[in-house]
Amino acid sequence: MKARAVITTIGAAATLLAITGCVPNATSSDASAIAVDSSADACSVSTNSASSGTLRFKVTNSGDKVTEFYLLADDGLRIIGEVENVGPGISRDLVVQAQPGDYFTVCKPGMVGDGVGNAAFSVTGDKVKLAGDEQEQVDAAATNYVAYVKDQVAQLVTGTDAFLAAYKSGDDETARASYATARANYERIEPVAESFGDLDPEIDFREADVAPDKEWTGWHRIEKDLFPPAAAENGGVDYVALTADQRSYYADKLAENTQQLYDAVHASDYTVSIDAISNGAIGLLEEVASGKITGEEEIWSHTDLWDFQANLEGARVAYEGVRDIVEAKDPELVKTLDTRFGDLEKQLASYGSLDSGFVYYNELTQAQVKELADGVNALSEPLSKLTATLVA
Repeated sequence: MKARAVITTIGAAATLLAITGCVPNATSSDASAIAVDSSADACSVSTNSASSGTLRFKVTNSGDKVTEFYLLADDGLRIIGEVENVGPGISRDLVVQAQPGDYFTVCKPGMVGDGVGNAAFSVTGDKVKLAGDEQEQVDAAATNYVAYVKDQVAQLVTGTDAFLAAYKSGDDETARASYATARANYERIEPVAESFGDLDPEIDFREADVAPDKEWTGWHRIEKDLFPPAAAENGGVDYVALTADQRSYYADKLAENTQQLYDAVHASDYTVSIDAISNGAIGLLEEVASGKITGEEEIWSHTDLWDFQANLEGARVAYEGVRDIVEAKDPELVKTLDTRFGDLEKQLASYGSLDSGFVYYNELTQAQVKELADGVNALSEPLSKLTATLVA
């Protein structure tokens, strides 16, 4: 999968300790340092590979802005470890216990934007035992997942602003083209948004979900205006396009609610429990089963497979965050989940990708919909056991 740059600003924490093995008391003697130079426009890492075990990245800021450095998982989404607030002329360490596999490194001068120097990094050798007791591993999983959520919501703010700018200006072609991809960050962490009361209904409710006495706002209100239905699809009534003032109203409302979500996950006391992570993975597959695979989520734009992909990616990230803890308790469950995730990802990839676009839902045959539904069900059944196994 193509790596995606991270966009996050995370409190005062200096280091995220990877669930691949947290290192609570690591020092510079734990591993030979891998030098990282973060400049204004580059992220130079002294090597692109290392042996499994304790890795220490010595990050030096040669630029003129405060910077951050990340080690990302092979999906370019899950944060394995990060060090932030590295001032100009300052060096700081990121220490992680890394398992064999493929990763990415990236720096973010100014701690905003897409980051620079995204590059592949590989770890070879044998699998290493998780450091620390189970509680330390759980704490590390929660810390890393919070970082992931903050990253996704920050990207959501940026993408939503760009989408709404096109929509408000009347550039419908650009707005339609960016609609599905701008929503992906939200779809990856939708259970988090649902935990904040009215935010999810105001941001993402479908028309059919809204009570008669409630105002319909959010993405799908704008979706209907960008992809207006024929009278036959609109209760026999011709759809009336929103005025410029109405567009601005709904756009500003969506921007405001998205900012509220950003503020909520960036609050100093925001955290997640380990069962919330695993239940989030389960919930995201339920989202696929209840809306995306039925074509009811994106009833006007028919971009359900874009949402499907983002939900699946979010579920995979949540699962991978607790995978090693679960594997120690039920290796057969992990083996099954690894296989089922891989099978469904390959199945969905046959219809496109977030980068290149997907087949529209209304172009799928009944047989193709059933095949996708069967794949979702095959993964949902073992995934439903994740939380019980994790907290057992």
